[in-house]
Amino acid sequence: MKAILFDRFGGTEVLRETDIEVPQPGPGQIRVRVKAAGLNALDGKIRSGALEAVFPTPLPSVPGHELAGVVDALGEGVRDIQVGDEVLGWSDTGSYAEYALATTVAPKPAGLDWQHAVALPVAGETAERVLNLLGVTAGETVLMHGAAGAVGTLAVQLATARGARVIGTAGPANQEYLAALGATATVYGEGLVERVRTLAPDGVDAVFDLAGKGALEDSIALRGGTERIVTIADFGAHQLGITFANGPQERSSTRLAALAQDAATGKIVTTVTAYPLDQAATAQQISDAGHIRGKLVLTLD
Repeated sequence: MKAILFDRFGGTEVLRETDIEVPQPGPGQIRVRVKAAGLNALDGKIRSGALEAVFPTPLPSVPGHELAGVVDALGEGVRDIQVGDEVLGWSDTGSYAEYALATTVAPKPAGLDWQHAVALPVAGETAERVLNLLGVTAGETVLMHGAAGAVGTLAVQLATARGARVIGTAGPANQEYLAALGATATVYGEGLVERVRTLAPDGVDAVFDLAGKGALEDSIALRGGTERIVTIADFGAHQLGITFANGPQERSSTRLAALAQDAATGKIVTTVTAYPLDQAATAQQISDAGHIRGKLVLTLD
């Protein structure tokens, strides 16, 4: 099968398309003919070797943590999934490939296309886990730094569905985008503390940092301390006494199925930019540069 892999750490030049053996499902696993693979910022950090101390990666490695596709083989003990089922979920073997193994998946609704389906597993799980960690409830105000990306797109909608008010930061080009998702939008950068205080004179109840670019100091100033501030992007968080939410992931087929149904009916909106599998390096370059609107995905025939 065709797959993208890397056998050394470095820039996107280490990614190459090659032919490797089709994986065989073990007990409790399924094999999926991949139609779309999700691309996350974490993929580039793992590829570069920057996270080797946190996420040890055996080489060669196929990137990718999420997939959408058609089940084509079942491992021993799989009972509730059939060959031919259309699913979305988390990959066990790397999803930048024609076939991948998976353990936790949900049915893909007929009204949801492959590209938008694959935008849900990682971003949805991360958004919901952090909102739960922050204890966000109705009537509260949540500040989200860098809210226009894949996780932010869902986090804004999930928080507002709880009855919270979201103040979301993004660049000038994404102000209308955040407003359409239901957030009160403002630009990041110098003067942010004053802008947020003007928008929320009674203060913010919680902060979700998705940007990882020096926003934590401003967050502490706005919260008056480090309580109820969580980041998924700033690896220096512990030095400030702030929680870095790096897992463990809470992979739930039931919750993913519900999210997929909401996406199929338009209750949840996703935004995707797609590249063919052979342009994985280009897509990771764009991801590494940041400032992405919504989700980057790779598509396969």
